[in-house]
Amino acid sequence: MKFRYSFALFLLMIPATRTLAAERATRSTAEQMRGAAAGFLALLNEQETSLAVMPFNDPRRLDWHNIPKPQRKGLQLADMSTAQRDACQELLKTALSDSGYEKVQRILSLENNLKEGEKHLANGHVRDPERYFLTIFGKPDASAPWGWSFEGHHLSLNFSVDGGVIVSDTPSFWGANPATVHDFVQGGPRPGTRTLADEEQLAFQLLDSLDQSQRAVAVRADAAPQDYRAAGKPQPPHTAPEGLAAAKMTEQQRNLLRKVIVAYCEHLAPELARARLADIERHGLERVHLAWFGAQRPGAGHAYRIQGPSFVLEFVNVQSDPAGRPANHIHSVWRSLEGDFGIPAN
Repeated sequence: MKFRYSFALFLLMIPATRTLAAERATRSTAEQMRGAAAGFLALLNEQETSLAVMPFNDPRRLDWHNIPKPQRKGLQLADMSTAQRDACQELLKTALSDSGYEKVQRILSLENNLKEGEKHLANGHVRDPERYFLTIFGKPDASAPWGWSFEGHHLSLNFSVDGGVIVSDTPSFWGANPATVHDFVQGGPRPGTRTLADEEQLAFQLLDSLDQSQRAVAVRADAAPQDYRAAGKPQPPHTAPEGLAAAKMTEQQRNLLRKVIVAYCEHLAPELARARLADIERHGLERVHLAWFGAQRPGAGHAYRIQGPSFVLEFVNVQSDPAGRPANHIHSVWRSLEGDFGIPAN
């Protein structure tokens, strides 16, 4: 289902605090995940199972990253049969909205663009739309803890389930290179495609809406960081929020901030997205901060951080694409300050 309704309507649909209503919603999605994961596992032989299944408490559950690693945990798409691939896709669909699932497919297809653009490099062989890996942690169960991940270059999806409820959907990494496709490559998206367009453009609209005094608070540095913080770490950095608080924004600006947040939440299945947004409102949108780093116009390195009491979202567009176009390579990650992987923060 698409997750495209107004935030005002959304606020009418949730209680003031996170209650059993949100849990029941995630419980429904968790049950769909459980069924899809069990269906996938039923198709594996012993050797495939040894790759695809790990204990829930295996330290490798926390081993995630967006880089094109030569070795990863799990069973990769390239080694799956047609039936297994179909079952893997069904599991992905339980966790994602229609638009989120389509975005995942574009991220995978961009590996064809990278393979073509980097064919002269020694590591060109790791650019492959089939080098994405599915791992199931524990036994999919209606009561016991279990989880799963789907990961490869520029994508890391991690879900943890306990007591039949989804207790974590982070870390959640989404990247794109090239961020805007300029050249046609067989198997890649059409020219003009922007895989993370709303995530970037809406943030620029929010920045542009700030007056001089607000911008002086929101813009933290003239240069953008080279990447997001704590890449590959089991837990996000716990630092004080920086920048401009939503409490200091106009209502129009807060609506733009909401739109940026929704752009990320709508990657997920609607029930998960609503639970995420309800949690943000429960803690208070006015406590969410925007921090900007680097260029204030597209085409040069820029980054932003949106942080509330329970989450931190980081977006970085600094690196060039394979053709050398600057700031055409996006990294974005959503993390839980209450604990990634369902592990409570200290």
